[in-house]
Amino acid sequence: MIGIDTSIVTIALPDIGSAVGLSTGGLAWVFNAYMIAFGGLLLLGGRAGDIFGRRRVFVGGVALFTVASLLGGFAPNGPLLIAARALQGLAAAFGAPSAMALIAALFTGPARVRALSIFSAVSGGGAALGMILGGVLTEAASWRWVFFVNVPVGVALVLLAPRVLAETPRRPGRFDLPGALTSTVGMAALVYVFIRAGTDGWGDGRVLAAALVAVAALGAFVLCERRAAQPIVPLRMFAHRVRTGAYLTMFLLVGGMFGGYFYLTGFLQDGLGYGPLRTGAAFLPIVGVQFAAVRTVPRVLPRLGARTLIAAGASLLAIAFLWLTALPGDGGYAAWMLGPFLLMGLGVGIATLPLNATVLGTVAQEEAGAASGIAQAMMWSGGAVGAAVMVTVQSGGGGTGGVFALAAAFEVAALVAAAVTIGRR
Repeated sequence: MIGIDTSIVTIALPDIGSAVGLSTGGLAWVFNAYMIAFGGLLLLGGRAGDIFGRRRVFVGGVALFTVASLLGGFAPNGPLLIAARALQGLAAAFGAPSAMALIAALFTGPARVRALSIFSAVSGGGAALGMILGGVLTEAASWRWVFFVNVPVGVALVLLAPRVLAETPRRPGRFDLPGALTSTVGMAALVYVFIRAGTDGWGDGRVLAAALVAVAALGAFVLCERRAAQPIVPLRMFAHRVRTGAYLTMFLLVGGMFGGYFYLTGFLQDGLGYGPLRTGAAFLPIVGVQFAAVRTVPRVLPRLGARTLIAAGASLLAIAFLWLTALPGDGGYAAWMLGPFLLMGLGVGIATLPLNATVLGTVAQEEAGAASGIAQAMMWSGGAVGAAVMVTVQSGGGGTGGVFALAAAFEVAALVAAAVTIGRR
């Protein structure tokens, strides 16, 4: 649900704009409100799971996400729809790290690898699957169903989770409110900087003001964490070379992937004239190959090691985007896009599980929530930054080749980070 909702509205945006009277700038915030709230609150969500119990926070996040989805589906105007998307992002920030931390708490050994492979498949494939589902629902029913589709799934999760998931031990203590506030403000401001700069340029007054807020808040966050008795993010999390390398690789890998995905969505609709259903169907090869790859990775991970698989995944993504740099403005799907799409699915499928396993394999169980929160924050903040940077390149006349070249550069940087810092497992 969380991964799908990062992209499911994208294909429905033209219909949403007509229905609730949003301009192009307003429509951008239907996506951005979700990503800002999500990226800004993930660290708080991860820490909340450690303190209050991960199942409790997970169920609460899913319940709020379900309510927000219902509100979004019934939204009569643009401001209420954007508010519902922000509420979805807030709920996702609490549900996502607790879901990953529950896997670390409830599974060990080979069972944990299998559980992480399933988690990696559905989280990594969520963005592509969201575009497929968004196209189907928009054309077959209404744009409102891109929100309503979450409701039955959310209700089922809320009812079943207490029956099948054991609660994790709570870590009573003081909640790091200064750290929570400064991290949330800093990350939200940072995401806002890249999003607004993509449309209004780096010289825009609000961009510069938000950049100052981000620097000040994140600087204050570091000071708070150094002094806090029970910090929301123990700074020692970044003292481990391998784990820090995995975080950096996540940011870069997802940044390039999301940037490419969202540009491709616009290209298929505006450049090739595809309708919502056909645009969604175009992403089927990515999802199919990705799920097939994820089923294989658990069997080869012990033999090949995390670094090899992550490097292979990043390399395949870079090759796919470099291939797309030659895409002509009127290029056909089968001739120019099918091959890169297959490589994208294979690259994401190979890299996601080893990254998650690296993060969880380098922390004690009682800190899995904080480690998962940082991992999710790096992934989704990377996605927001990547999408915004691609818009900046496109607006500056970079064209199709420039956009995909930059996406490839993200993946090459991720490849270098993985090769240098992530050791063999």
